[in-house]
Amino acid sequence: MTTALTYDPFNLQHTFPRHPEHAGRLAGTWNLLEADGILERLLRVESRPAPLDAITAVHTARYVEQLEQMAARGGGKVDPDTYVVEATWQASLLAAGGLLAVTDAVLTGQAQNGFALVRPPGHHARPHTGMGFCLFGNVAVAARYAQKTYGLERVLIVDFDVHHGNGSQEMFWDDPSVLVFNTHQYPFYPGSGALDETGAGPGAGFTVNLPFPPGVGDAGYLAAFRQVLAPVARRFRPALILLSAGYDAHWMDPLANERLSISGFGGLVGELMALAAELCGGRLVATLEGGYNLEVLPHCVLTTLRTLSADPAGLSDPFGPPPGQETDISELLGAAGRLHGL
Repeated sequence: MTTALTYDPFNLQHTFPRHPEHAGRLAGTWNLLEADGILERLLRVESRPAPLDAITAVHTARYVEQLEQMAARGGGKVDPDTYVVEATWQASLLAAGGLLAVTDAVLTGQAQNGFALVRPPGHHARPHTGMGFCLFGNVAVAARYAQKTYGLERVLIVDFDVHHGNGSQEMFWDDPSVLVFNTHQYPFYPGSGALDETGAGPGAGFTVNLPFPPGVGDAGYLAAFRQVLAPVARRFRPALILLSAGYDAHWMDPLANERLSISGFGGLVGELMALAAELCGGRLVATLEGGYNLEVLPHCVLTTLRTLSADPAGLSDPFGPPPGQETDISELLGAAGRLHGL
């Protein structure tokens, strides 16, 4: 099993004091990967800035120009939560471009799957603006790039970040060639992602949202993947699966209230690998989104990489499961199944 990985230390320069989305997220993760030794067993892929035509395939040219100008002026705020510094323009291009480089490695057969260890994250970025710590919609850029460059007819985006991937949803809302599947705490930032948000026009039915109450853990997430995602994916038959890998649904994360463990995340990645093996030759590419506990995040990424690469070391979970009982979501999963004809 060959797993590609990209990382560029320039992305550390996009940072802001006391902001949850800061350089320490990547720096601490990279330190653990180096100490573990897993990097020696991965295919390292050099990051590169994404070409502007790949960015403007999902974003308006005006927004892209505004972001470049804001960074050139020394920075500012896209919204109250989303900062720009001088390095943000280059870091944002490298974040999207790093994911494209891993996508290339997988689609040309150099690797079976891959992970883009990049930031700033992307799944909240809308066509005309950034938001929620996100500047460019990295996973949306990669989906459209894969279609245009390699002629893929159908791409599946899976997003298990605890916050709804509203940007990815908006970019493909009326597009039946990209299916967007979201699990997320609801109602929670950014306020979107209700069960009945299913797309429009020719894209009706190609957006799948599972709005979780607080307290859903490993069993609920796994059931959602098996009972809803798997049949949806088999019906859709993607040529590539892209994963927005946000780890803020972990029970120790400070920004949310779900109950996933690191073992649970590993199980979800394993489910996606099995679906990819069944449907699209194993082609699965993940990119980092959220995850804001600086002790937990590195082990989440390490566990994901070990799972993707079938590393015999297995899970890296020093924190274990949360105490107490998790919230039952069987009624929600049943409603989703009926809504989507499963």
